[in-house]
Amino acid sequence: MRSNKIIRFAAAAAVSAALMGGLAACGEDSKADAPAAPVATLSNLTGYKTEVVVDPGFLAGLSSLKLTPGVVGTAKLTDGTLSFPITGGNATYYTPGTRTPYVESSIQHDGSGISLTNGKTKVELTNFVVDAGTSMLTGDVSANGKSVVKGAPLFFLDGRTLEPLKVDEAKGQGVLYGTTVSLTKAAADLLNQTYGTDALTEYFKVGIARITLKLA
Repeated sequence: MRSNKIIRFAAAAAVSAALMGGLAACGEDSKADAPAAPVATLSNLTGYKTEVVVDPGFLAGLSSLKLTPGVVGTAKLTDGTLSFPITGGNATYYTPGTRTPYVESSIQHDGSGISLTNGKTKVELTNFVVDAGTSMLTGDVSANGKSVVKGAPLFFLDGRTLEPLKVDEAKGQGVLYGTTVSLTKAAADLLNQTYGTDALTEYFKVGIARITLKLA
């Protein structure tokens, strides 16, 4: 069967006020040949979410393939925006321009994901991990309830469109917005093979990501 071929900000170096102070300090004291110092290094992430504002072209592509998108577990789809609760991981943020990449992360979203259904075939992509350092979002793939592969490279994350970290002291949260999310070649090829099409391609735009992280 072709379907079987599928593939807080928590404790921190500082909370929001200190983050802003760190930005200023990096600008004043760093040397051109000195390694960039992180603005914040945070671990044991819990709370808040990763969202993807879905691109209309992606929805049109799914419609043309007669694929019905859905959500799995704790994920939500509201007004064209997918939302996945953050369940763990870590993230390090550097002043933009001081190093590449300036965000490194392993942000986990256990127990949520998306589904694509066409007739008798239902593919689920779940348990996403955002790895900003490799510009990749990985996840587990199942077909009709049967596990096919775990930790597959599903979506490419283009950080060139990412906006600088925005901190809301009152809410105790930071927001990273603007990363472009697109299909990897592996994901496009597998989905094409599963659904008998060639409509999905590498870098096919899925949407724009917004990651909201708890700072304290």
